[in-house]
Amino acid sequence: MRIRLRKTMKCPNGHETVARKVVSKRLTFRGEEIIVPVDEFICSTCSVEFGNIEQTAKVQKAIAEAYRKKVGLLTGREIAARRNRLGLTQEDLAKRMNVGIASIKRWETGAIQSKSMDRALRLAFEGQMTGDSCTGNRTISLARIKIVLKAFESLLGRSLLKTGDRLLYPAKYLWYADMLNFRETGQGLTGATYAALPQGPQLNNYRELIGEIINADERKADPLSKEETRVIAKVAGRFPTNQSIYKAVHQEVIWKEKPHGAIIPYSDSDRLTGI
Repeated sequence: MRIRLRKTMKCPNGHETVARKVVSKRLTFRGEEIIVPVDEFICSTCSVEFGNIEQTAKVQKAIAEAYRKKVGLLTGREIAARRNRLGLTQEDLAKRMNVGIASIKRWETGAIQSKSMDRALRLAFEGQMTGDSCTGNRTISLARIKIVLKAFESLLGRSLLKTGDRLLYPAKYLWYADMLNFRETGQGLTGATYAALPQGPQLNNYRELIGEIINADERKADPLSKEETRVIAKVAGRFPTNQSIYKAVHQEVIWKEKPHGAIIPYSDSDRLTGI
């Protein structure tokens, strides 16, 4: 059924019915000045501007498209157009890039890809296979692992990274954060590889890495972006205790189905159920 869009609405300040208009606005988004067509209602009496949920969603998408155009990233419309021109399904493109199909869907409908993922998209459109599903399309950084664990410590109010620890619980927080960030952006947080072990997902070769992670120089790692910080906060909020995250990972099919010691690819992140 086709839904008719409302062309008029009552002014929230009690004035006459106001008409729907599309006006160009100059905005600053992520430090860039952009011009965006804004679909809204404007009262001619009090000049109040307002919109409904459908209009807000359209504006958010328009902002994302204008920003991507301004900084030289492929827009959602361009991604879909190139994919269709090549006869690729969203799943086909996801396989070329070693990302989940959810990432392709998000990029085509308004989510802003990183510069590295934009490069991967362009290479994929040229027919090249890109990325590494075992490392989440990122080079492993022990300093970044340390930064992420410290961010969790701040949010959870307890220590996670301890000398002599087997990373029983920290690895699970890292795994969910890496997988969730990959599912939403096409790239993990740390570049870590995870193995399916009896106690749940674990950093591959974790015994050799613990000391190096503790001693890693955080200054050598890229700082966390706002989006990455949001992902970490989401995981911390979802699993406030060690017991809650331990229980959750043991319910995940993508861990259960793997034989002992097998790598859990980031591309399985689309099938996460705990978050």
